[in-house]
Amino acid sequence: MTERGSFACVITCIDGRVQQPISDWLKARLSVDHIDTITEAGPDKVLSSGSKADIDAILRKVLISVNAHHSRAIAVVAHHDCAGNPVSKKEHLRFLEEGVKTIVGWGMPLRIITVYVNEEWAVELIYDSKK
Repeated sequence: MTERGSFACVITCIDGRVQQPISDWLKARLSVDHIDTITEAGPDKVLSSGSKADIDAILRKVLISVNAHHSRAIAVVAHHDCAGNPVSKKEHLRFLEEGVKTIVGWGMPLRIITVYVNEEWAVELIYDSKK
């Protein structure tokens, strides 16, 4: 029998440069063993203004993380130099704020975190519903 450990979920960009920094940061911040990673090009924009089909596809994956791995926290990532959503940091922050509303609308008791990965590939906390 293997130990499953604790999980959190992240909705992040497909950009490989953000994968390790965000995984390490979330494991430390949330004291979890594993991060279920859902990737999407420009996920902040998709969650804030994407099509219903695209948002539903993300939700289906989140539900797997929540139901199978008992994730109780979800993070949404935006980052510098994003090819999928090439906008200013200010616009990324607006998209993150709108994306939180989408996740809240799913009606799950999740801790919601949003972060921005800056030009130094450092993670900046933007919002944490557990404050």
